Amino acid sequence: MAAEAAFIPQVESLFGVGPALAAKLARVGIQDVRDLVLHAPLRYEDRRQITPIGAACAGRVLIEGEVALAEVVGKQRPMLVCRLWDGSGALDLRFFHYHRHLRRRLVPGSRWRCFGEVRVTPYGREMIHPELEPADQAWAQIVPVYPTTAGIAQKTWRRLIALALSRLDPTPKWLPQLPPDCLPAWAPVDLKTALVGLHQPPAEDWDGGERCRRRLAFEELLAHRLAFCSASLGCERRAPVLVAEAKLLDEFRRRLPFSLTSAQERVVAEIYADLAKDKPMGRLLQGDVGAGKTVVAALAALAAASSGWQTALMVPTEILAEQHYRLWTSWLAELGIKVALLTAHQGKSHRRAILDRVAGGEVDVLIGTHALFQREVRFLRLGLTIVDEQHRFGVDQRLALKTKAHALIPHYLVMTATPIPRTLAMLRYGDLAVSRIDELPPGRKPVETCVMSENKRAELIARLKEWIVGGRQAYWVCTLIEESEAWPGEAAEKTVETLRRQLPGIRIGLVHGRLKAEVKEKTMAAFKVGEIDLLVATTVVEVGVDVPNAGLMVIENAERLGLAQLHQLRGRVGRGGGTSYCVLLYKPPLSETARKRLAYVRDCHDGFALAEKDLELRGPGEVLGTRQSGAFQFRIADLGRDSDLVPEVNRVAERLKQHAPQTIASLLAFWLEGGGRYAEV
Repeated sequence: MAAEAAFIPQVESLFGVGPALAAKLARVGIQDVRDLVLHAPLRYEDRRQITPIGAACAGRVLIEGEVALAEVVGKQRPMLVCRLWDGSGALDLRFFHYHRHLRRRLVPGSRWRCFGEVRVTPYGREMIHPELEPADQAWAQIVPVYPTTAGIAQKTWRRLIALALSRLDPTPKWLPQLPPDCLPAWAPVDLKTALVGLHQPPAEDWDGGERCRRRLAFEELLAHRLAFCSASLGCERRAPVLVAEAKLLDEFRRRLPFSLTSAQERVVAEIYADLAKDKPMGRLLQGDVGAGKTVVAALAALAAASSGWQTALMVPTEILAEQHYRLWTSWLAELGIKVALLTAHQGKSHRRAILDRVAGGEVDVLIGTHALFQREVRFLRLGLTIVDEQHRFGVDQRLALKTKAHALIPHYLVMTATPIPRTLAMLRYGDLAVSRIDELPPGRKPVETCVMSENKRAELIARLKEWIVGGRQAYWVCTLIEESEAWPGEAAEKTVETLRRQLPGIRIGLVHGRLKAEVKEKTMAAFKVGEIDLLVATTVVEVGVDVPNAGLMVIENAERLGLAQLHQLRGRVGRGGGTSYCVLLYKPPLSETARKRLAYVRDCHDGFALAEKDLELRGPGEVLGTRQSGAFQFRIADLGRDSDLVPEVNRVAERLKQHAPQTIASLLAFWLEGGGRYAEV
């Protein structure tokens, strides 16, 4: 990263940027010249047509006129008022905040051009704080409007970005120079042409900025695709051949308390066909909540163990890791397959013993969270890597998997219960084959979902009490552990106190991510065996928690969560007999967008349809939960508008890797934060 930063001037190097302005820019993620030139306009204002003052009505227009008078009115809160006229009519310019030099320049007889919102009042037309320039000076005709923050005016953005563009060498070595045959036919010749066109669009033949934006979007998508390609497991290397022993496989199936669905059988056959080859399997396993992905993964691990190779299963939370450990042990231990659990909160001596057993080949399946990525974890014969809920692991973790490989590279299976929109899957998982479990186990019914206002909380509590008294269990999901001014949702700890007062005699437990592992495990175990009636939790229960008797879920502040996450949470119920329910509790008033989102979740139970809608409404970073890692934080591209570019992006990525690999490092360094490290793998 240091090497990259040396080529990218910081914003403080630009004329007029001091510590105060630099701090304001940092609030919107602007640290250097690159950030400025990639700060895309929200929209453009067309200022090519001058409107006569007499014809100006409500709306944003460009006018030109002569100053008739200018004076400061008011004593306690002085305001500069300037009357402009052009022969067709007059209009007042009002400035509540102004510099004295502006008062000196607005002299009667001088001509000015002004752009702003016209207001028609009983006293005539007026503009409040318009943009203005002397009429004899050049006036930009197509003007970009940028996302901003308090204290940075649009004129400041335009000035700074113009300075930043001037600092870009037309052919700098650290900018990607893509071979002409690797660019679509519609793309401008070079990157700088596109950047200049984005920020300083020409008045002639203007297309709304779409041509330049698409050129930049293409290159940004290309950088992301190459980053994920660099993190792939590398099909150029050989992998171990893994075949399940027939006798062991029959015994495993016999011990299962259920039969596999036809969709599960099809997916197992696809995975076994891949594992039987010496080419590394890269496969994405998609299945809606409760579709039965875990047993498919266990069957893959069975093939690895039969062939004398180890399996690493990585999951996003310790709660899920502990649950997998118990389940997989019950399935595999009696078959002689040794399963171990590795978490960050284990004692040093216990952890050391597990690491030694793994390194010595005494563990067949190692289950854990990010702890499995640590350098001290060494496998003797790692043959299969399974990542559950992979979207919670960033590119960095995918890269770390490579360090675990030796002469042969492990096969790679990604499982996700959050359906990934087709466009995202093409971009992020283009190197993976896709299997989909599109059938739920027999007897699974859709969860009845209702949307309820916080104003009906008392009624909800009464129904919740009836439900629990009837012998069933329930979840109450909160968005936070503690109250926060930044996110004023009901905190889990406060909710527990409130519910205990409202539901005397009801056994209520609490689970959140900050509790010690042993406390969480004890609470979840008590809930699973029925010693807790109501589990209050944060969204840690989103993934993998399985309690069949818990058929009711209340999601507090549901309007704050995305469609995919709401669907994922809802999937924790509906796993037992009878009808299950999910209550989306919201705090009024609801915006129209939030109202539509909640209605969509209520009426739709297709996870893939919800994922596509979530992408449309919230963007890819939120959909995949990757905002923390920076993945899919697009500056220019919009997967909703630019999805048609993805097939071409994937094609060009392959061309670059084969014919112009020297361009990749600079491409990644420019578009991705710390992108150079992806090119080094």
